[in-house]
Amino acid sequence: MNTLFGKKRLVLLACLLGMLFIGSPSALAQSAPRKVLKKVDPVYPTVLRERRIGGTVRLKATVRADGTVREVHVVGGNPILVESAISAVKLWRYSPGDGETTAEVVIHFHPYD
Repeated sequence: MNTLFGKKRLVLLACLLGMLFIGSPSALAQSAPRKVLKKVDPVYPTVLRERRIGGTVRLKATVRADGTVREVHVVGGNPILVESAISAVKLWRYSPGDGETTAEVVIHFHPYD
């Protein structure tokens, strides 16, 4: 009975290692960044620009196989600038791919530009 338990552990370990090294298709799709074909700049809110308030917004965009952005999630950044950044990234177009991927996007708002 002890050898049966040992064989089950070995099979389980082999399966886990196989999943680790092979990975899932979605994990592999995320590893290859897709090129941005059309980038729309965000609108800098006038009040913030006049008051010299800048910041950085970090987003995670889910990109469809055809290159359109399906959804955008906020990772971090200035909450006042988030809406403008999301609106812009939703209009971006990426190169077509085999499936959905995610892209990390960082947008900097510089009040002195």
